[in-house]
Amino acid sequence: MPGTNISTGNIQITNIERDGFWILLPESEYFVSFDRYPAFKQAKIDQIFNFRYDEEEIKWPELDVDIEIEALKHPENYPLIFR
Repeated sequence: MPGTNISTGNIQITNIERDGFWILLPESEYFVSFDRYPAFKQAKIDQIFNFRYDEEEIKWPELDVDIEIEALKHPENYPLIFR
């Protein structure tokens, strides 16, 4: 979207584990599970580190994955089940 400020800002991937990875936002750190977000399961490490942040969501353009910040804060409100 033109005019949108997209950067990594103060956002960091702090650790990648067998089951997922940790992402540090200004207010907290969150675990992104490979079970919940399977697009990351086969991703290369550099693809996980290649993200953009726009204050409402984090985007991984190479993987075609977007995660809303609210979904990290309150995953119970964002079921990933298609009906």
